[in-house]
Amino acid sequence: MNDPIGDMLTRIRNAQLRGKSTVSTPASKLRAWVLDVLADEGYIRGYEKGTNAEGHPTLEISLKYYEGTPVIRELKRVSTPGRRVYMGVKDVPQVRQGLGVSIVSTSKGVMSDAAARSQNVGGEVLCTVF
Repeated sequence: MNDPIGDMLTRIRNAQLRGKSTVSTPASKLRAWVLDVLADEGYIRGYEKGTNAEGHPTLEISLKYYEGTPVIRELKRVSTPGRRVYMGVKDVPQVRQGLGVSIVSTSKGVMSDAAARSQNVGGEVLCTVF
């Protein structure tokens, strides 16, 4: 797999289109950190660590719905393995005038765009959520 974050975001998008309550993805530290930001911002209910039938570690993501529609309306990958996108603290994008969230990988960890601005750090913009 070349793009694990992109794969996880696609799994979330596909599960929401089908109306699933949970979705499973292979586990990694970076995926867990991105899911921590999504849970803190209220886009997912949470996630749990587990294992699949072969014994490989997985993450079970609990999706969030409001009146039958998914809370996540738009989920886009910004930085890809073939084209990394780095931005300084002044250039980190606001999604829909601050209604959405950019997830940024900084030297102080993976955090939302608002947290990156408050800590005055820039980094790689992983994805945007609205």
